[in-house]
Amino acid sequence: MASRGRAEIVEQHFPTMHQRVVDELGRRIAGGVWGPGDPLPVEDVLAAEIGVSRGVVREAVKALVAKGMLRVRPRTGTRVLPPEQWNHLDRDVLRWRQAGNATALLRDTSELRRIVEPGAARLAAERAGPERVRALYDSLAAMEAAAADPGLGGYVEADIAFHRALLDAGGNRLLGSLGRAVGIALEHSFLVSTRTPGAVEASLPRHRAVVRAVEARDPAAAAAAVLAIIEAAEEEIARSPGLPDDPV
Repeated sequence: MASRGRAEIVEQHFPTMHQRVVDELGRRIAGGVWGPGDPLPVEDVLAAEIGVSRGVVREAVKALVAKGMLRVRPRTGTRVLPPEQWNHLDRDVLRWRQAGNATALLRDTSELRRIVEPGAARLAAERAGPERVRALYDSLAAMEAAAADPGLGGYVEADIAFHRALLDAGGNRLLGSLGRAVGIALEHSFLVSTRTPGAVEASLPRHRAVVRAVEARDPAAAAAAVLAIIEAAEEEIARSPGLPDDPV
């Protein structure tokens, strides 16, 4: 029964053997089992160790090459590339980084938000039509409902939807795609920043201020309001209980 339960869990998270092996190798690379420049064990060794065919290993390696984590050369074999070359907007890479060095991912996420979100809020205040503003209000209402009944959960999901709606509101499709790409990083950040008592309740007025500034077409106020959200989140993360002590 126990082994069947484990098999069901694996099947839930990784519908195919290929995805399971990609995840296994990706986690090892992100976790530093193999460092930059290190060769991967040969296909036969990996296949026997993981319990799959050489063909599955080969396809998994191709997937990691596409993510910028590996390079394959005829004479030097398959080697790990430095993190600077990884695609850090890839959902799998973000997930592996979260498991391997959560503190560094939190730092990177905060820096990205400081660079992107105030500008996106300005753009939203300049361009957002009624439908975009309504999407922001709807996300805010979902946050308020989740905060009012925390037993039901869903606050972090609603918070992510709010920030995605903000990135969408200016009509810049690249910003909208960025919001979807970094969803895992945002989720990780919000899960940590909302742990401290009172953080959720204090966050709601700041989000409401963003929506009102966008609706009033006040770019400076919208940018300032979203920056206040980011700064408060940084403070909450710094004092959040259970923050992992990872190397940065």
